[in-house]
Amino acid sequence: MYLRHLPLVVRRTGLTFVFASVVACGVKPENDPEPQMQTAALVAGTRLIGVQSGRCLDVAQNSQTPGQGLNIYDCHGEANQRFLFTPEGELRVFDGAWCVQPATAGAGARAVIGACTGAANQRWVRNANGAVIHTPSSLCLDVSDQATTNSSPVVLWTCNAQTNQQWSLPPDAQPPTVPTGLTLSNVTCNSATLSWSPSTDNEGVAFYDVYHDGQLMKSVSAATVSTVLTVVPGATWGLYVNARDAAGNVSQGSATLSITPPPCQVDTQPPSIPTGVTATALGTSVTVSWSASTDNLGVSAYDVFRGGVKIGTVSGSPPGTSFVDSGLSPNTAYAYAVLARDAQDNASAQSPAVTVTTGQACTNPVCSVIQVATDTDIPWGLVNLPDGSVLYGRRDAQNIVRLDPATGQKTSVGTIPNVQSTDGEGGLMGLALSPTFASDRWLYVMHTSPTDNRIVRLRYENGALDTSSLQVLLQGIGRNKFHNGGRLRFGPDGKLYAATGDAQNGAYAQDTNNLAGKVLRLNADGSVPSDNPFGNYVWSYGHRNPQGLAFDSQGRLWEQEFGNSVMDETNLIQKGGNYGWPNCEGTVSQGGSGCATAGYIAPKRTYSTAEGSCSGIAVVRDVLYVACARGSRLYREVISGSSLTNVQQFFVGTYGRLRTVEPTPDGNLWLTTTNQGDKDSIPDNSNEKIFRVLLGP
Repeated sequence: MYLRHLPLVVRRTGLTFVFASVVACGVKPENDPEPQMQTAALVAGTRLIGVQSGRCLDVAQNSQTPGQGLNIYDCHGEANQRFLFTPEGELRVFDGAWCVQPATAGAGARAVIGACTGAANQRWVRNANGAVIHTPSSLCLDVSDQATTNSSPVVLWTCNAQTNQQWSLPPDAQPPTVPTGLTLSNVTCNSATLSWSPSTDNEGVAFYDVYHDGQLMKSVSAATVSTVLTVVPGATWGLYVNARDAAGNVSQGSATLSITPPPCQVDTQPPSIPTGVTATALGTSVTVSWSASTDNLGVSAYDVFRGGVKIGTVSGSPPGTSFVDSGLSPNTAYAYAVLARDAQDNASAQSPAVTVTTGQACTNPVCSVIQVATDTDIPWGLVNLPDGSVLYGRRDAQNIVRLDPATGQKTSVGTIPNVQSTDGEGGLMGLALSPTFASDRWLYVMHTSPTDNRIVRLRYENGALDTSSLQVLLQGIGRNKFHNGGRLRFGPDGKLYAATGDAQNGAYAQDTNNLAGKVLRLNADGSVPSDNPFGNYVWSYGHRNPQGLAFDSQGRLWEQEFGNSVMDETNLIQKGGNYGWPNCEGTVSQGGSGCATAGYIAPKRTYSTAEGSCSGIAVVRDVLYVACARGSRLYREVISGSSLTNVQQFFVGTYGRLRTVEPTPDGNLWLTTTNQGDKDSIPDNSNEKIFRVLLGP
C-alpha cells in the first residue's frame, strides 16, 4: 500500500513514513506560502541501505553537479549518503541542498539530483516495505539489473517488491540533542518568526516540531531553523521546539519562550452593558441569563457576579449568554449582575443586580461546594485513606501531603525520591492505594524521572512515607516536556492501570512494544499479567495524552484523553483496543486513512478543546464526572449502556481550570484546581483549591 502525501507533519510507524496534516487553531498549514527563513549548517538526513546489496544509496563521486546520478556504494556516512524525507515530500541530500528527481520520464530513468523547486517531479514517499516511491509516476527507486557492486546505477522502475527496490534505515535508538537558542523576531499581532540553534544527532536530524503549550503548530525539515508562525493577538503562548530524526526518535523539548502578540487594532471602547438579566432558581442551582452586548470590535466574554464578587466567566466566539451557578445554600437570596468584556479587556459597567431565592431543599445533581484547603502547588494525584483523610501529591514540589478534611489541617508526609519536572507538565503525578492497603500499606506513584516516566511503590506507615521501602515497578516510559499522561487506578480485578502520554511522538502511540501513548496494566507487584493482550504491559494503544481513568459498576474502564488542537475524547477501553492517534484525533482524520482505518475504536464522547482539555475523571453511581482545564468546567454524564447521556456542565468558569476529580468514600466528589504555574514546573507558584462537592439525589 502506498502512502498518500498530505502536508505538514511526518510521523514514522514501524518503517512507514506517514505525512499528515495537523492544523492548530488559528495556525496556517505548512503548505501555505510562508518563507522558511534560515538554513542550518548541519549534517541532516540518514542513510538508505539497499536490502539486497547492503550498500548505501549514494550520489556518485560525491558530486553536487546538477544531473549527477545516484548509485549504490559502501556506506561511509558522508553528506552524499545522507538523505532526508521532508514534510513537503521531497527527498533531499547534501544537508538538504539538493533534491532527488528522475532525469527523464518513464521506467528506466536515472535518479539524479537537481535544485529543489517544490515541483511535483521531486515528490517521494517511503512505504512500509521500504520501497521509495516517486509520487507522480508511482515508480520505485531500483538498483538496475539487481546489481550489488559499488557504483551500480539507481533508476526508476515498476514497483515489484523485490529486494533491489527495498531500502532500510540503520538501527537508531538515539534521539537528537535538545534545540537551544530560541528567539523571536518580526512579531506582529498575528505572526512571528521563531528561530533556534540546530540540534545534532548520530544519524542526522530530520525534522523540527514547533509547539505551543503541548499543542503542535507545525513541522519543518531539518534544513530549517527559522519559521513564520501564525499567532493570536493578545494570547500568551509558551513556544518550544523538538528535534526528530529519520528513525522517529524525538528529543526532549527546548526551553519555553513566551510570546504575547500585540492587538491588531488599539481599542479603548468598552462593550455596552448587558441588559435583560434574569435569574431563575431550581432547587439550589440558579440559571442567570441576559441579552447580548454590543461592541465596536466584538464581545469576547461576560463576567458573572454574585453579591458583587466575580464567580464565573462565559467566553466563546461569540460568548454564550447564560450561566449556571450550582451548589448554593437552600432558602437563601442571591443577587446577580453581569458585565461584558472585549478582547483587550475593556469592560462595561455591571448590569443592575437581580435577586433570586433558592429552593428549600437540593433537587439538583450538585448540591453544595465546600472549600477544604488551598495549596501553593498543583494538587495532582489524590487518594482516600481508611481514616477519612486524604493524601495528595504536589506535582512541582514533589512531596505528598496528608489533608484532614474535617479541620483543613495539612501535613507533609515526605518527598518522593528521584522526581524531576520537565519545564512543562511532568513531575509527581498519579497516586493509587493498594487494594490491600490496610495490611500492606503500599502507596503507588507515577512520576517523571531524569530519564523517563516510571511507576513506583513505597509504604505509608505511621503518618510518613518510608522511602527506604521504595520499589521501581516499571520504568522506561517515554517522557517529554508535555504528554506524560500520569493517572493510576486499581481495577476491580486487582490490577493496576496507568495512563501514559505519547511523549510528543505520535509513532510511539501505535507501537505496541513501546510503553508511551498507552493504557498499561500491571500486577500489584509490577509483573506483567498473563492475560494482557500483547504479552507485555500494554492494555490499549493509540492514545495521545490520557490523564483520566475510572471504572464503572460493571468493571468497565473509562479513559479521558487530550487531543491536539481540535478534539478531546472520552473512551470506553477495550482489551487490546486501538484508539487511533496520531491518524485520528477524536473523530477527525489527521493522517493515513484517518478515522476510517479498520480496527480503530471511536470515542464515546468528544469535546472541542476550547470546552474541554479535560484531565481527571471519576464515576459515582454510574455517572461520569469529567474535570476540564482549558474548558474550566465539570461535565456530568450518565452512563447508559455503553453511551454517555444527559450531559450537563457545572462550574463553567467558576473555579477556573480543573485538574483532578475523585470520589469521596461517602459517594461525593473531591475537586482540585490547576490555575497558575501548571505549565512551568516551578514549585509553589500556584494558588490552588481543593473542594468537596456534595452531590444531589
